[in-house]
Amino acid sequence: MKKNFFFLLFLLQYVSGEAQTVKAISIIPEPASIQQGVGSYRLKENTSIEISTTDSNATRVAHFFSQKISAVSGFSLPIRIVKINENNENIHLDLINDITLGNEGYALEITSKSVELNAYKPAGLFYGMQTLLQLLPKEIEQKTKAPSVIWQLPVVSITDTPRFGWRGLMLDVTRHFFSKEEVKYFIDEMVRYKFNLLHLHLTDDQGWRLQIDSLPLLTQVGAWRPKREGKWGNTTAPDSTELKNYGGFYTHDDIRELVKYAADRFVNILPEIDVPGHSMAALAAYPELSCTPGTYTVNVGEKFMDWHGNGKFTALIDNTLCPANEKVYPFLDKVFTEVAELFPFEYIHMGGDEAAKNFWQQSDSIKALMDSSGLKTMEEVQSYFTKRVQDIIHAKGKKLIGWDEILEGGLPGDAAVMSWRGLKGGIAAANAGHKVVMSPNDFVYLDLMQGDPIIEPRVYSSVRFNQSYKFDPLPEGIDPNMILGGQANLWTEKITQMRAAQYMLWPRGLAVAESLWSPKSKKNWITFIQKTENEFQRMDVRNTKYSRSMYEPIFTILKDKENIRVKMDTEIPNLKIYYSFDETNPDEFYPEYKSTLTMPSDAATLKVITYRDGKVVGRQINMPIE
Repeated sequence: MKKNFFFLLFLLQYVSGEAQTVKAISIIPEPASIQQGVGSYRLKENTSIEISTTDSNATRVAHFFSQKISAVSGFSLPIRIVKINENNENIHLDLINDITLGNEGYALEITSKSVELNAYKPAGLFYGMQTLLQLLPKEIEQKTKAPSVIWQLPVVSITDTPRFGWRGLMLDVTRHFFSKEEVKYFIDEMVRYKFNLLHLHLTDDQGWRLQIDSLPLLTQVGAWRPKREGKWGNTTAPDSTELKNYGGFYTHDDIRELVKYAADRFVNILPEIDVPGHSMAALAAYPELSCTPGTYTVNVGEKFMDWHGNGKFTALIDNTLCPANEKVYPFLDKVFTEVAELFPFEYIHMGGDEAAKNFWQQSDSIKALMDSSGLKTMEEVQSYFTKRVQDIIHAKGKKLIGWDEILEGGLPGDAAVMSWRGLKGGIAAANAGHKVVMSPNDFVYLDLMQGDPIIEPRVYSSVRFNQSYKFDPLPEGIDPNMILGGQANLWTEKITQMRAAQYMLWPRGLAVAESLWSPKSKKNWITFIQKTENEFQRMDVRNTKYSRSMYEPIFTILKDKENIRVKMDTEIPNLKIYYSFDETNPDEFYPEYKSTLTMPSDAATLKVITYRDGKVVGRQINMPIE
């Protein structure tokens, strides 16, 4: 009896100990349903991947998974086509007749003996594979073998479907050109977090990046400019004698290769040809398309617009295609003919944003157009242009989408709206019966500062990490059927290379991913911080750059006639802020910030640094006292 008692006691202690050491599962974006068990499934040298379908897209997913694990573990992980699940200790993938999973959902069951991944469509298997990869040890991110790692997966049951079908990231390849291989890398980073749409901003004042065979000057002239290094918007204008060798463009073969690469990873590519504004590169090649006769050059970053605030601006140079110029429409027909042939996605983005109208107001041809067409405002002139562009795009079998300015002056038919100036444009568009992609600058413009301007690459505004996590593409009271989804945008005026792009993307891109995929009820900021920190470790392994600004204080400066006071808040909990006024560099033995500080009259700089659990976590910030 005593022996049985002590055996039971030992068993209870063992089980209790196992339960206490179960590591919390970390998946971004958070699955719709997850039940964690006890124990793990261990991959072995003789483990294989079994698949019960001959669907080519599904077998490609199996090969992706096998190659990824084999490269690091050294296990061969052969792929076997089987008729039924043989219930052995292997990894099994299957397409099942469960319509509730939708086109992108999956069901994952991991026990100590097997792994079962099911989906209704191959895309679901692909996203289930991304979840499996996140469940493996962080060394899965290595590019070299890790022979000492125990390759195991936690016991878990997951059923997962996305909240929105449009989960996008926009990459601006015009301000600074990114090569075909860099775009492929960008796609690989996107799909880790279940993004499914890459929006390529292909044309702007600083470059035309798409080969158009019928209009060769667009890339012979429009794709190149003199190189400038320094502060954007503060550069010297080019002169005619300078070598124009900075830039580049994608050939038709490049685009076909990128489209296939993306499609193999269940990503659609949305092409953007930004008109009528942002067209200086096109005008450099074909100046006759302007309302304002003259010679045009590809912008190198020099000032050409006066920004007055509150969305108001005046062009110093006319950078628009002329709505009243009949040469413009055959030109655009040629452009969109080739765009439609290259990109299979159902939408073509026409831009439509920030079209300066002060030169139109001075144009005799615009005045004549307004008289002949009964147009009363410049917004109606742009609407006239938009409708003609939509007719061209429709003729190619495609649908038009544009930035929310295309609402002004009236929006035609089935055009969709990408709402960037907050949510209001998207709300108005949805209420008017137009499909909407939410992309508000105050939540998901990832080129904006994510920390204090004293230490971040300075631009005109900020979007903190926690602000991106608050993003909800579906405003209250709006018909969900009108909201296609959302996306984050990475404009590259000040992003010259992929390392800088990484820094601006992560971790805010993680926040957007969870906002677009996960049920709203599953979002939890505190849990998400923990998951983000886990993801930082994985990014470290694969040498992906990311921002640590979430560890740094948020400053509020309070001034009155006699004093300058500084209030500091933190974006995440459990941080301690230490500071100095005496020009020395603070550490954890310096005064700890507890409440609003009044600046000593002789102090010139407030220096602060953040710690957690006795370790430095943020960068030191040296704040001038002014």
